[in-house]
Amino acid sequence: MRKIFILFVLFSCLGCKDFLEEDPKGAIVGNNAISDVQGLEAALTGTYKGLLRTWTRGFLNSSTQSFAMGGDDLSTITAGNLPKMWSRQLDQFDVTSGNTHTAFIWDGCYKTIQGANNIINNYKQTNGEQAKINQILGEAYFLRALSYYWLVRGFGAIPLITTSDFTDELLNVTKTEPAAIYTLIEDDLKKAEELVADKKRDPGRPNRGSVKALLADVYLTEGGWPIKNQSKYALAAAKAREVIDNKTLYGFDLVDLSILWGGTTAAIGTAEEVMAFHASSNYGGSVNAYYGHPGTPSEEGGWEDFCSEIHFFNKFPEGKRKDITFHTKFVKADGTIVPWQESKEKKPYFRKFRLQVNNTWQSSLPVHMIRYAHVLLVYAEAAARSGSVSPEAYAALNAVRTRAGLEVLAGLSTENFVKAVVDERAWEFAGEFTRWFDLVRLEMVESANANKDVNDLKPIGSITKADYTFPVPLKDANLNPNLTE
Repeated sequence: MRKIFILFVLFSCLGCKDFLEEDPKGAIVGNNAISDVQGLEAALTGTYKGLLRTWTRGFLNSSTQSFAMGGDDLSTITAGNLPKMWSRQLDQFDVTSGNTHTAFIWDGCYKTIQGANNIINNYKQTNGEQAKINQILGEAYFLRALSYYWLVRGFGAIPLITTSDFTDELLNVTKTEPAAIYTLIEDDLKKAEELVADKKRDPGRPNRGSVKALLADVYLTEGGWPIKNQSKYALAAAKAREVIDNKTLYGFDLVDLSILWGGTTAAIGTAEEVMAFHASSNYGGSVNAYYGHPGTPSEEGGWEDFCSEIHFFNKFPEGKRKDITFHTKFVKADGTIVPWQESKEKKPYFRKFRLQVNNTWQSSLPVHMIRYAHVLLVYAEAAARSGSVSPEAYAALNAVRTRAGLEVLAGLSTENFVKAVVDERAWEFAGEFTRWFDLVRLEMVESANANKDVNDLKPIGSITKADYTFPVPLKDANLNPNLTE
């Protein structure tokens, strides 16, 4: 039978040239390819590549920062070439279907869903050690859930495709509302939780703790907009607690910020990585291309793809974490030091995305999808929203604050505790595409973007709920009019 990858040649906006130039290693080529564990493993490798192709699709360049630029932490320059225009659209809530940055995430996620579907629907014919098959299957469920999680938060109602067989009806697929997408995400993660091992078999892959952490984050999100099922908060707290209580088993912990954001290979494979995609500067197709030049000002020869909003920077608590998070003094080639206030753009940049030797755009540094700090703060917020503020919730919040060099908190009302956690998430994950999703689920997009600094980019027109999600990318919308409805 024809496989669903045929559909995506026509439908998923990969483009003929890109498709023909795909690295054949790990390609999905039909039922016979997964008749043994080696073939199933190759199919999984191809599934990961859906999210990890530097200049084709996925999370390995600064399109990922652009995707989250509606948050009040990220911004871009006021002028510049075409890629900067796409970023400005997102920063100013004027996103068109032709935006290539949103298409990068759309393409990557659906390519990975394509690969995961093939594994999930055909693994039973695979011969080999059952434990290995279970691990591969569990990772496929995890990757499908993660991909749909980014898609539903970014685009709202989207095509829900789980078949691995091509039918003509798929060319006219309609959108599925978010509630059903979240049901699939939950189901996939529950299956993955039963299948993957407690220990990561390789860096850059999930273990059971990774799956639990993502499920906790999903539950937290479902408590807010657009699902607004507050019963999910208790589930989020319980699932995050399972990770915290078993952090030694899963190999998770907080690490020093100077290691995490030092721009060296010491940042690869730390205990902070609950789930991180690993890149390689030795292979151009999977190099991380958003550290270094993309987040560097023009005074230092950078591409200046993304920087910090001034209002956000000014609110950021002073101390160790702020010093590590932001780059504020720019050194020109002649040795002249330019404070950010006197620079061309008059904006601070992110130190956390600089390389120790910051003379390239290529690195092997990881893309953090979930850090252990996420787990702690998911637990703190969800526990407070689903009950009283317990000593354990304070301990989770204060662990992150103590590492940041801030004073511990105590004696807050539930409302003020929750606010403190939401604020802490803003500071801790500045520039890491967390803040945007927080503002959306908490319906704070409008208020967070209301008090821009005079030199920050301003929204074009009034922000409405329609701006909480992006339009379907143009190439897919042109192929299937149902996706514009």
